[in-house]
Amino acid sequence: MSKINRVTLIVLDSVGAGELPDAKDFGDEGSNTLGNLSKATGGLNLPNMQKIGLGNITDITGVAPNNNPDGAYGKAKEVSIGKDTTTGHWEMSGVILERPFPNYMKGFSEEVIKEFSEKTGRGVLWNKAASGTVVIEDCGEEQMKTGKWIVYSSADPVFQIAANEEIIPLEELYKACEIALEICNAKSPVSRVIARPFVGKKKGEFKRTSNRHDFSIQPPGVTVLDKLSEAGKDVIGIGKIYDIFAGRGITDTRKTNKDDLDGIKKTIEALKEDTNGLIFTNLVDFDMLYGHRRDTEGYKNALELFDKWLPEIEKNLRDDEILIITADHGNDPTYKGTDHTREYIPVLVYGKHVKKGADIGTRESFTDIASTIEELLLGNKTEGSFADIILD
Repeated sequence: MSKINRVTLIVLDSVGAGELPDAKDFGDEGSNTLGNLSKATGGLNLPNMQKIGLGNITDITGVAPNNNPDGAYGKAKEVSIGKDTTTGHWEMSGVILERPFPNYMKGFSEEVIKEFSEKTGRGVLWNKAASGTVVIEDCGEEQMKTGKWIVYSSADPVFQIAANEEIIPLEELYKACEIALEICNAKSPVSRVIARPFVGKKKGEFKRTSNRHDFSIQPPGVTVLDKLSEAGKDVIGIGKIYDIFAGRGITDTRKTNKDDLDGIKKTIEALKEDTNGLIFTNLVDFDMLYGHRRDTEGYKNALELFDKWLPEIEKNLRDDEILIITADHGNDPTYKGTDHTREYIPVLVYGKHVKKGADIGTRESFTDIASTIEELLLGNKTEGSFADIILD
């Protein structure tokens, strides 16, 4: 086997590749983020991912199958019972969530909200599921008058707190999130508590800022990040990776302050450094800005932007490095509602030592990604690894 000293894993957040066999159980029958998006927008222009084999994974208008791909390709099923960011990232790192998180579509219990209010010294507005941008518009002016927290939930197992930075200091918001996570850990299990700061003086002017921060619980098992860091390898988290894993197994974190282009540029900066181990990047705009808002044109543009920058990423790969591009769940912007969708994730692999045209097929779990990284970087052969398929 060729010697690989670094893997760069880029998660295109929510870029699903077609409904899973159990999609009906989640109310997601017929979902296909890449397929349906491409039809709705008249086709996607993704020539660089097409070269690796993206069109060989699922039917994508504008991205035809490639008879001579430059890389390896396939897709993976999700075993964990969930379709959220935390569950997806944990599974691709090697930890399957055997019990799903509860759902809080109707909000959190009176007991939880009362304790949260008492411990933070502020009242609570809303407390039910909502689109974040909508709830800020509806409650923003009342928060300015009352100083109360805006608390809302979603189909994901998250406790979200929105606060106007000009009314409630960021430090106080972050402290409130820590308090909420402690309360939820004891009484209403969630995967994350999310700080959702915004600015603005009145309805129509409210706008979220880049000071979002996720407060997560730790994975309930050993991840490949843990194994790499314990072996003395570098584990560089870019974007919200540190938050998703509550910092565990991360040796260096680099937040993105603006948008996915910032995340792409920070990834390229990391590629130029002399490190050995894992560069792990999450690009969240696909999901946060376009999937949940059902913005097909925005989603299309975001995908095409990433594809335009892909050659720059590839140019900076070392000879002893492998690039894996994947997703964590689906979020079909043509689908009903505003929730994630239960889908396969695409898996594209590129690098000097990657066998061109290698078909890794349909992997039975996202954990196969972790198994492959572990074998490539630590030499440990574990179940599900596709290292032998992709290496020349």
